[in-house]
Amino acid sequence: MASERFMIGLFSHEDNLLGAVRALREKKLEITEALTPFPVHGLEHELGYKDSRLHTAGFIFGLTGLLFALTFMTWINTHNYPINYGGKPQFALPSFIPVTFELTILFASVGMVIVYCVRNGLALGRVPRIYDDRITDDRFALVFAINEKRTADELNAIRDLMIEHGVAEIKAKEFSDENEVFESSTIRLNEESK
Repeated sequence: MASERFMIGLFSHEDNLLGAVRALREKKLEITEALTPFPVHGLEHELGYKDSRLHTAGFIFGLTGLLFALTFMTWINTHNYPINYGGKPQFALPSFIPVTFELTILFASVGMVIVYCVRNGLALGRVPRIYDDRITDDRFALVFAINEKRTADELNAIRDLMIEHGVAEIKAKEFSDENEVFESSTIRLNEESK
């Protein structure tokens, strides 16, 4: 049974987290994940994340909804069930606008939700990895994968940089294939060591 191990550094303040991220990125040390209880201004830039393309997906889905609405209403009014309303045109574009607008918004919003869930690996029945229960409450976390690519010197350098930047606690956690925690060991640092 395969398992994955992680080293987790918990910070009690966002400034300490940002300082640690800067130092780790300067040393070219890979950060697996950064988790915060609320959005931290500038964290995405410090981590080197690129802008999301979710807005592009929203535009494409909205355009699809617009074309679907116009095509379907045009087909119904001109071919499937044409009705002569006292000589009015069968392709009456102004009367199509409300339904076209609604379908554009519907396709864009539902499409963006689906793309967001697929892109972030959020599926029904998926069990998320809980690195620490306090991450959603008051702790900021940096997560590092412990695998064959990382040397002991690299892990020691990560630990030392986090201690230097005010980490409150460092712990290691291991997950099995079933996403259940089967081993968890914790190394706590004293508050005086900051």
